[in-house]
Amino acid sequence: MPQTRWLSILVICLATMAHAAPETFLANRYGAKPDGTTLSTAAIQKAIDAAAKSHGTVTLSPGTYLTGSLFLKSGVTLDVPEGVTIIGSQKLSDYPMLPTRIAGIEMTWPAALINARDQHDVAITGKGTIDGDGPIWWKSYWDLRAQYEPKGLRWASDYDARRPRLILFQNSTNVRLGGGITLKRSGFWTVQVLYSSNVTIDNVIIRNNEGGKGPSTDGIDIDSSHDILVQHADIDVNDDALCLKAGRDSDGLRVNRPTENVVIRDSIIRRGAAAVTIGSETSGGFRDIEAYNLTALSSVPSGVLFKSARTRGGSASDIRIHDLTLEGVAIPIHITMNWNPTYSYATLPPDIQNPPPYYITLTTRVPEDKGLPHFRNVHIWNIKATGARQAFNVSAYPKAPLEDFRIDHLEIEAKTAGAITDANNWTLSDINLNTADASKLTLNGPPAKVETPYGEPK
Repeated sequence: MPQTRWLSILVICLATMAHAAPETFLANRYGAKPDGTTLSTAAIQKAIDAAAKSHGTVTLSPGTYLTGSLFLKSGVTLDVPEGVTIIGSQKLSDYPMLPTRIAGIEMTWPAALINARDQHDVAITGKGTIDGDGPIWWKSYWDLRAQYEPKGLRWASDYDARRPRLILFQNSTNVRLGGGITLKRSGFWTVQVLYSSNVTIDNVIIRNNEGGKGPSTDGIDIDSSHDILVQHADIDVNDDALCLKAGRDSDGLRVNRPTENVVIRDSIIRRGAAAVTIGSETSGGFRDIEAYNLTALSSVPSGVLFKSARTRGGSASDIRIHDLTLEGVAIPIHITMNWNPTYSYATLPPDIQNPPPYYITLTTRVPEDKGLPHFRNVHIWNIKATGARQAFNVSAYPKAPLEDFRIDHLEIEAKTAGAITDANNWTLSDINLNTADASKLTLNGPPAKVETPYGEPK
């Protein structure tokens, strides 16, 4: 073949590759300012909108960018490179009120700092930082909570103190988050995966205890979603770290969307409620969940934590949790179906006039036959725990026992053994339990009394 023919083919190939390569859109060219004080919401959003036309990548020059809610579009990658910080505005007006689900019920709530709503093929990558500037939002919660508790409205605090989440994926599919990105000081939950599918969260650092302990600053919440992979997460938060949710009480039962086909692995929890949590929002149910190769350190009170309430309902089955290392975790196996009653059981005080609609939703009675949660077909194995306070703290309800559990290959050093109650068809094998008080684990004996390791309020 003549040389000119080869050169022509090469030119065509290079042109095709150049045309196929994603275009990069520098937000600074649209007016974004890296000074940390100029609100750059509109400029960065313009870059996102432009990138959506060619499925491009939006990036930023080094510096700190103050912004309100940003909305990713299908096909767009938001790259936050090392040296870049996106920091959230402290003005609630910079986060538009939109329909979503918060703590298990559907309601209107401020948009997150970074959002993908009804989109597909979106990504957030880079080694930079997304900072929610949380302390102002945390204070707003504590101030409201102090007013509400004497009125019998503890349960309403989480819904009335409107605090932006850091990242929300809602009704979206084919989503990626990771690449070494740091997520910090979220006003509320850090990452919520809601009604979404085919989501990969890989290599994220979450830090929500800088500048105070942020209430309800969950790490990663997988909420009525399916086909999810979470791996290589490094988490320091003040509530649930890696958590599966599926709706609360009457509203969750109405929506009835499960969380299923989830893998959580190869992560470390430095502070948080547990190594892995299911609940307390269990109404839609859970199926085919696997969590493994997790390490939790001494500031984490529970290892495996299943929590629900007698008004939640829902079921969990085909749950596999294994290969956990728990260093100083107070309760390695913690299951309660009567979680945090002052929060879980909402009643409307008689002097409340014209309550907002979500108060009615939260206080709608759930009949017992629909409200009792059911956990069954659970396998927990290969757990090594040292420095525990109580090895097991497990209870449910006689009318809704925990069924068909297999617990095996556990090595636990603890002050006391604890107890398992309301259990049906449990298999315990290869459990090496070394207790300081020489107590033995009881199965369906009297419940063991234990001081909760949770500092309420959360």
